Amino acid sequence: MPSQETPDHIEVPYGELSAELLNAVIESFVLREGTDYGEREISLEDKVARVIGQLQRGEARILFDPESESVTVAVRQGGK
Repeated sequence: MPSQETPDHIEVPYGELSAELLNAVIESFVLREGTDYGEREISLEDKVARVIGQLQRGEARILFDPESESVTVAVRQGGK
């Protein structure tokens, strides 16, 4: 059962999403964020893999906003 993150957002355990949906959510997040990884260009696949690692370590969470019906990835600042 999803746990509450805030009154406005619901945490969705990443393990409850299909691999295809999880990949789509993470790709959308990575493309929206436009994160700068320094001088070396990193492929979309590598960026997705990094976010999956953050989810597995509890450094990031998937959040659903019922009001906007949108899903995003929230990376915890400073780790756990």
